[in-house]
Amino acid sequence: MKRIMPSLLVCDREGNIFDHPEFKMAGQSGRGVSPVFAEDVMEVPEGTKVFFLPESLAVGWDEKAGGPRTLKKYRAVTAMLQAGYARCHLPAAEYPEGGPPPYGCHSYLPLWAYCSVGWLGGKLVASAFRVDPMEHSETCHYDDRVIAPRVREKVKEYSQNRLISHLSRCALEYHCFAAKNFFMERWEAPLPTAPACNAACIGCISLQPADCCPASQERITFIPTVEELCEVAIPHLEGVERGIVSFGQGCEGEPLLNGSHLAEAVAEFRRRTQKGTVHLNTNGSLPSELQKVARAGLDSVRISANSAREETYNAYYRPRTYKFADVEESIGLAVGEGLYTALNYLVFPGVTDLADEFEALCALVERTGLNMVHFRNLSIDPRLYLGALPEDLWRGQRPLGIKKCALALKKRFPGLEIGYFNRPREAFGAPLTTLEFLKGK
Repeated sequence: MKRIMPSLLVCDREGNIFDHPEFKMAGQSGRGVSPVFAEDVMEVPEGTKVFFLPESLAVGWDEKAGGPRTLKKYRAVTAMLQAGYARCHLPAAEYPEGGPPPYGCHSYLPLWAYCSVGWLGGKLVASAFRVDPMEHSETCHYDDRVIAPRVREKVKEYSQNRLISHLSRCALEYHCFAAKNFFMERWEAPLPTAPACNAACIGCISLQPADCCPASQERITFIPTVEELCEVAIPHLEGVERGIVSFGQGCEGEPLLNGSHLAEAVAEFRRRTQKGTVHLNTNGSLPSELQKVARAGLDSVRISANSAREETYNAYYRPRTYKFADVEESIGLAVGEGLYTALNYLVFPGVTDLADEFEALCALVERTGLNMVHFRNLSIDPRLYLGALPEDLWRGQRPLGIKKCALALKKRFPGLEIGYFNRPREAFGAPLTTLEFLKGK
């Protein structure tokens, strides 16, 4: 029986997006292009942003020829999914100049998570799957007509608090969901503290070289005082059901560079209240500093990595003053200190799902006792990322598929939580994401 394929979406020179009558949807995985079938896609969730790729040429699947075809009259169409969904294919596209531009070129795309999209049964579909049942990113929760007055009211009430002023910009200019949640008094509220970092991530969303892709937001320029942090954290922990406050945000560097300051703040939080969850997002580069914060009263930690293999990790993070061994030590230390410990796994089709990468991830879970793995899409121009990785990464390997890896990970470690969002401590003991959910059932 012939497998059904979605139609290819293209964009003409006037900016009109439509499904092509002859070609089918194709997706990129690593450096290869493959057909995308109906069983590989889902209807895009509300809030998805659909757009064309500047200076690109669309690549579709030619069923008659059994291979990809570049369409020189049309630009490639892509989408950025809302939080909670993991993509399985990148958009298939070519660029007239040929291969990836040299590092530092202005033509790199913004730091977004580009996903392959098509048209099937009268609906816009994406090569993706839902990875987390929590609905915190649903668009119905983020109406700025409701949020903006709350922001102005809070800034006026705490006119001397630099952190609240900073978060107001995050909420209204950068549209940070965590910042919006603080002003709406719900879920997870951010506590950015770090102007500096000890890594030089290629896809850093808060600091980029002037001649590369633009950063998604400006980095915080000051270290909030303990009292400024308390004015954000204490009312949130006290007043919000299952409330979380978290250090380590997109608008900052590495919070553990200020480990003693964080420990002082956490200790003060816990002196004033035992409610809620105090969380840290970090690159895990400083185990001794993490231990200080953990022992001050931290509840959970999420440690970021694009890979459990040192060479792949280093190619993206470009650590300045630490090694991958420090990251793994921090994971083990966090578990040992009783923190709910998650890996913020930056997934990328055709890299994350290589057999060697997947087995390295499983070995890391086995060695450290991780509680959770977040499947979070790596936001970067695919050309920039692929150009930075070791040339022999793909030698003798073909991608397994992102969804297949998520399912295989859950099967191998049934007690391991897989998802996208940080968990409140009330949910630490009972994974929310099941095999059936990941399958889409």
